[in-house]
Amino acid sequence: MISVLEAQEFAREWIEAWNSHNIDRILEHYSEDFEMTTPMIVLVMNDQTGTLKGKKNVKPYWEKALEKVPDLRFELLDVFVSVNSLVIYYKAVFGKRAAEILFFGEDGKVNRSIAHYNEI
Repeated sequence: MISVLEAQEFAREWIEAWNSHNIDRILEHYSEDFEMTTPMIVLVMNDQTGTLKGKKNVKPYWEKALEKVPDLRFELLDVFVSVNSLVIYYKAVFGKRAAEILFFGEDGKVNRSIAHYNEI
């Protein structure tokens, strides 16, 4: 089980990594077989499934997103904890609020993520 302190520490580092715009620093949080689901994949990559599998497929999506929003800055609002997962609630791009569920594997890396937004 993830402790509240571990979840808060992870969330702070995760937000800082995104705000750094350093793709390698961002990807350090994820396993090689990581799976991402978000409506932003539909918008940015025109992939109607909204899901990408593997770091090698997620990396170009995130690079493209960072290019489109060069002043991207997330703000941590809250963190929610469960057994091998957590939710990061944050201010995302264009004033949207997001809640991202992150599932962790045995290696301590995120192996699945599902992002939700208050508006698309």
